[in-house]
Amino acid sequence: MRVKVKYHIIYRHKTEYPVAVMCKFFGVSRSGYYAFVHRLGRPEKDAALAEAIAQQRERSFRTYGYRRMWLWLKSQNILRNPKTVLRIMKKYDLLSEIRRRRKWQQLGQQVYKYRNLLNRDFHADKPNQVWLTDITEFNIPAGKVYLSPVIDCFDGLPVAWTISVSPNAELVNTMLDDAIQTLNPDEHPIVHSDRGGHYRWPGWIERMEKAGLIRSMSKKGCSPDNSACEGFFGRLKNEMFYNRSWADVSVESFIDEVNRYLIWYCNQRIKLSLGSLSPIEYRRKLGYSI
Repeated sequence: MRVKVKYHIIYRHKTEYPVAVMCKFFGVSRSGYYAFVHRLGRPEKDAALAEAIAQQRERSFRTYGYRRMWLWLKSQNILRNPKTVLRIMKKYDLLSEIRRRRKWQQLGQQVYKYRNLLNRDFHADKPNQVWLTDITEFNIPAGKVYLSPVIDCFDGLPVAWTISVSPNAELVNTMLDDAIQTLNPDEHPIVHSDRGGHYRWPGWIERMEKAGLIRSMSKKGCSPDNSACEGFFGRLKNEMFYNRSWADVSVESFIDEVNRYLIWYCNQRIKLSLGSLSPIEYRRKLGYSI
């Protein structure tokens, strides 16, 4: 508490308690207090308004914030800008003592907060060390379709995926269940995602913990932190979605087309970084079980 605020408190209660006792209690000198009182004879710009606010503060059981205090001043024909009232209440420590309710962070943003373990390093020495996941949307005339895959950083293989017309918890939870089924008992990959609500719901967290998976999350609103997964979505859409007309295609047929592409991507699509092999062919060449 600032010294001037202490002086104001002592001055307001000078008829109730001895000044010497209050000065000792607040740890201020009496000479300093009396110098403050002397200056009240030549009050500073805000002193009179501060005194009126302080008195009403006590009458209102210290519950008035600056908005209600401004309305009360207005009812007394004391016309001031609300920002001026706020400034004075801050200056003289006259703000409401009512505890404000905590604002809930969207979908537990602070409750489930995990570090970015990857720090944009998407390298993995073998399969099932680092997985990436996210959701992408396809908007066709027949409706919207959502894809949720798990991508292995070792070779870019989509380990598992689900497709739905709704980006709900079932979409990501079912995908994670399918991905977990591909793991050996001693494999516990890092699973990196953004901070979307799907990856902070209890169902997702329970599955992660039960399988011993390690959570990693991008910074809020920072898509480069999951750029490898974004790159996968970009390739997928460039190769099978953009530059094609989907005007007469139903949602069900479109989902079949996405599934067909992903199966081809895993088994046949040549990837130069894998020695011109598909991800499945690359793993077979290295002796990994599929």
